[in-house]
Amino acid sequence: MPLAPLGYRRDGRPILPIVGASSDDPGTPPTDDPTTEDTGITTVTIPQDELSRRFAREKDQGRRAAVRDLLGQLGFDSAKALTEYVQNQRQAEQQHEDAERKRLSEVEQRERTATERERQAKEREEVAAAREQEAVRRTVLVGLGATGTELEDAVALLAREIDPDTDGPALAQAAEELKLRRPELFGTAAPQTLAPPPSGSPTGVPTRSGGTPPRPGQLGLDIARRRGHLRSS
Repeated sequence: MPLAPLGYRRDGRPILPIVGASSDDPGTPPTDDPTTEDTGITTVTIPQDELSRRFAREKDQGRRAAVRDLLGQLGFDSAKALTEYVQNQRQAEQQHEDAERKRLSEVEQRERTATERERQAKEREEVAAAREQEAVRRTVLVGLGATGTELEDAVALLAREIDPDTDGPALAQAAEELKLRRPELFGTAAPQTLAPPPSGSPTGVPTRSGGTPPRPGQLGLDIARRRGHLRSS
């Protein structure tokens, strides 16, 4: 051998140094014997799908272990116990909400009932007050002489002329004024007004007896001339 070996392997083969080789050197053909040092490590080839399944299984086992640790920290023996606890809590919350909603509905119903009673009582008071005021007006008008259908007319007229809460001296004064304006409602005849004399003669001055009666429409013509609507002829 041109080179001295650097050492020997366990099986007795020499370990030669690495040197350069010629480009036309075919080299040493490979043999079935191992050319590497035996380290005692066995290489195992695993298919990719099997490797993926093993990784998934390991991951699932790690996740279950984490869940068991979390359940233990929360004080539950299993995931089923945790599920039952959550369901019971939700059911209790739902029952509480239903009870609260029912209680609020009962309170609202009582409030509505109380409001309706107050409204009805107020309406009854208003009706009673209106009847009392009408009775007072009737009493005042009857005292001034109104009876029968005239009394009803007088009550209606007086109610339009005064405020609903008018009473006492103001009511009596309003009734007196109504009697002066509408005496026929109180059994008093209206004063007779004298017709104007013909030809524009002063009121209350008797006309000359035996005079020529005025022509039809002469009175209207005389009034129109005095007011300047017609020229004097």
